[in-house]
Amino acid sequence: MKTKLVVQISRSLLIARWKQTLVAAVGVTFSITMFIALLSFMTGLNVLLDGLILNRVPHIRLYNDIKPNKDQPVTHDNAYKNSYHFISSVKAVNVRQEIRNSSAIIAYLKNSKNVLGVTPRVTTQVFFNDGNIDLNGMVQGLDPGQEDKLFHFDDYIISGSGADLLKIPNSIILGKSLADLLLADVGKVIQVTTTKGEIFQLKVVGLFQSGIQEYDKATSFASIGLVQKLLGKTGNYVTDIQIKLTDINNAPKTATVFARIFNTDAEDIQTANAQFETGSFIRTLISYVVGITVLIVAGFGIYNILNMMIYEKMDTIAILKATGFSGKDVQKIFLLIALVIGFSGGIAGLLLGFGLSLIIDQIPFVTPSLPTITTYPVNYDPWFYGIGIVFSLVTTFMAGWFPSRKASRVDPVVIIRGK
Repeated sequence: MKTKLVVQISRSLLIARWKQTLVAAVGVTFSITMFIALLSFMTGLNVLLDGLILNRVPHIRLYNDIKPNKDQPVTHDNAYKNSYHFISSVKAVNVRQEIRNSSAIIAYLKNSKNVLGVTPRVTTQVFFNDGNIDLNGMVQGLDPGQEDKLFHFDDYIISGSGADLLKIPNSIILGKSLADLLLADVGKVIQVTTTKGEIFQLKVVGLFQSGIQEYDKATSFASIGLVQKLLGKTGNYVTDIQIKLTDINNAPKTATVFARIFNTDAEDIQTANAQFETGSFIRTLISYVVGITVLIVAGFGIYNILNMMIYEKMDTIAILKATGFSGKDVQKIFLLIALVIGFSGGIAGLLLGFGLSLIIDQIPFVTPSLPTITTYPVNYDPWFYGIGIVFSLVTTFMAGWFPSRKASRVDPVVIIRGK
């Protein structure tokens, strides 16, 4: 019975001071709305930027790195065996860039449980001949089908098709920025010179745009067979093996294992893009901090409103305590008021935050550097909405706790005697 009375009294106080109640609820609503919209947009932006890297970069790359030769004549001299050697101008050892037994390695990786996919690549430096000017660039030989399956290759082709690399002999896909420099379009024939001085005429069958201008200015793509021909190598020649795992978080550990098994160098995606991941983490952290700060500010507003309500309702509190209500009952009344404000304002904030996110998601965002993006990115992660409602309840509870304790300690005799 007393619980029912507590609820009815809380409701009466809320209605009696409905303007202050509305202001407090609006403060919570605004806070939650901005928290949801800000976090959804910032994490959506992070997902977009991460996608520019993650969609194009393998989780693990196997290759043979060019390293200085550690085996120097001084190391064979017994007189200096126990000494530390300071050697300058050490030249790189003449290692083979080719990955030995690449076919066997690829077959082994395809049967590994933690490997989602694997594809070979052959990379070579070339000069793109533009009249009397030679532009330094790179041609990557790849399997278009596997590249599209693992790295969404076709999503970044703004003209032509990746499958044409296998259908049309001596064909190439140019980076958009490189094509602009060469004044080349789909169907045109360009001339390239290899590092050995051989000249090849290649037909442009597509234009590629990753969103990273410097990358597009120096990169082009062809079939593996064509790049092997440019290098004068056989069909078994492979310089890189690109691996995609089922769990990207296992990349550093798995890369170490593969490097030891296959006797190659291995680079994991976390090591290759550590700077980029740090930037994403900081942006997300800032979003959370700003959102939570807004909620805390709203909590102070509720605290002030409840404080004012207690001072104005001292007579009511004294009468309640004089008629048999305990201090805990009075505390429950004001805590219930705070939680009702937090819950109603929080729900309204979630709905408005979702609506604002939908509006942001429909705003056109057109830029030549990101051809696959048409609107501003938004992340509708349910986790954000859960955090929002929990923080609204926690913040309003804490804001109502201290005023409610003050109300529970009111001495009715002092109040009534003062009147």
